[in-house]
Amino acid sequence: MWVEILCGLVAYKIIRRVFFPDSDDPAYLADLDSAHSDLCFALASRLEKLYNGRCFVGLRIPDPDVGARQHVDVVLLTNREVMVVAVHNFSGFVEVDKDGNWSCPSDKKHKHDVIPNPVLQVNRLAANLQSYLEQRGAKLPDSHITGKVVLPNPNCRPSYTITLQPEVISYDQWKDLKADSKGGLSTWFKGAFSGSKGDMQDSLLQNLHFILSTSPMWDRLELKGDKNVLGEFIEFKGRHDDIQALKILKRSKVSRFIVQKSTLFGGFGRSRVQILYSPRDYRAEGTSSSEWKEVSVKQYTEILFQPLHSKKVKKFKVSSVSSVTLSA
Repeated sequence: MWVEILCGLVAYKIIRRVFFPDSDDPAYLADLDSAHSDLCFALASRLEKLYNGRCFVGLRIPDPDVGARQHVDVVLLTNREVMVVAVHNFSGFVEVDKDGNWSCPSDKKHKHDVIPNPVLQVNRLAANLQSYLEQRGAKLPDSHITGKVVLPNPNCRPSYTITLQPEVISYDQWKDLKADSKGGLSTWFKGAFSGSKGDMQDSLLQNLHFILSTSPMWDRLELKGDKNVLGEFIEFKGRHDDIQALKILKRSKVSRFIVQKSTLFGGFGRSRVQILYSPRDYRAEGTSSSEWKEVSVKQYTEILFQPLHSKKVKKFKVSSVSSVTLSA
């Protein structure tokens, strides 16, 4: 009998993992490949500290040439310029092929991935962003918006042809990046600034900050364990009464919600989680503690979220989520 029970439990776990994957399962989280999103946020955090600027991660800037929105890893805004940063986590030897594209080892043996020239791509993104800012009333001279390609993987070995390009920041350069106490600019950043380039007017800087803050961007899902996933929040799934209570969390009304720790309600140990949410307000950045409102739901309520570059919608228990930031 015990053998039958044991076999039944094993079969249950296999079926559950295949057909009902758990968002707390490390294998399920690994399948998300949140490494790129985590890398972008870590890079943005460091740039903000070094240059006393503001970074915007995961912008989706309209591109009229292709009739779609183009993803931008990081945009850095300082008092002197707007910098578009493309992050490429390449590993191994990277070289330029005969067509000008970049080639690097792939996960498959004896195979190479071919990547459209990242420098051309980031320069195009910078030009597209400049056009978008101008359409929204912020005209920038060409010298005040630039593009950079960052290669932060210590195992990345770019060829000499690649490292010669001023737009490319190798791992060694990124590792040794330090702010200049005189101008607030590192050695490799100085090349992006002409000698005649000065600080932007406060009115222009404020306008740029407002435009970038209210630009289309990907939603951000923060999981427990310091994992970040960019993509699109779809909806909640769960019991009817919980879904009714969560109807207030609409994109048009809420900018962010935070999931609190589970607590027990009632005499039967029913576990619920508290969700704090902040009303969307374009007039001010951030939300004071007095503006947060609360709703509680059962811990097995799920969030449906489609990660960036994934065709599949993923399910996450709200108990495994730290917060969700919704784009406008």
